[in-house]
Amino acid sequence: MAPTTAPSAAPSILIVTGDAAESLEVLYPYQRLREEGYEVDIAAPTRKRLRFVVHDFEPGYDTYTEKPGYTWPADLAFSEVDPGRYAALVIPGGRAPEYLRGDGELRKIVKTFFDTDKPVAQICHGPLLTASVDALRGRRVTAYPALEPDMVAAGADFQDAEAVVDSALVSARAWPDHSAWMRAFLAVLRAKAPVA
Repeated sequence: MAPTTAPSAAPSILIVTGDAAESLEVLYPYQRLREEGYEVDIAAPTRKRLRFVVHDFEPGYDTYTEKPGYTWPADLAFSEVDPGRYAALVIPGGRAPEYLRGDGELRKIVKTFFDTDKPVAQICHGPLLTASVDALRGRRVTAYPALEPDMVAAGADFQDAEAVVDSALVSARAWPDHSAWMRAFLAVLRAKAPVA
């Protein structure tokens, strides 16, 4: 009789976000990654019920509009995160990355993922956070198109495309690009951290 082995735990993915994150940019990767068999944790400045928003485009507005979106509990505070437990990182957009980039605990977490060459998915305004740890210099990225000057200032080669892959970094412009973004990110994940 062959020895039995315990099934290995599925790799865990970390999503870092906060209040005013774009609802779809948090919940779509959260659900899509769980559907693929990954464990997913959401970390925020504190453990609390987060208040997401919905960004949309309406006739007569020069930019997107913002409305209240879904609420969702944070599993962990940034101070509780052990980056070594996670196979990959997801950084949603919305307004959250703008104020989160000032959080020292979160900057340490993000830097660890880049220092260890683990997969990172960023979308919309998420690259503001990766730029804050100088992780975009020399990389090809996309982001919400209005962030092109920020990306260039961070030393990145900005590309206006649905999904841009640069080694283990996968970026997208905004929620309309979800399908291309997650297809590209899952290809990276399956190569670096497959579900058993």
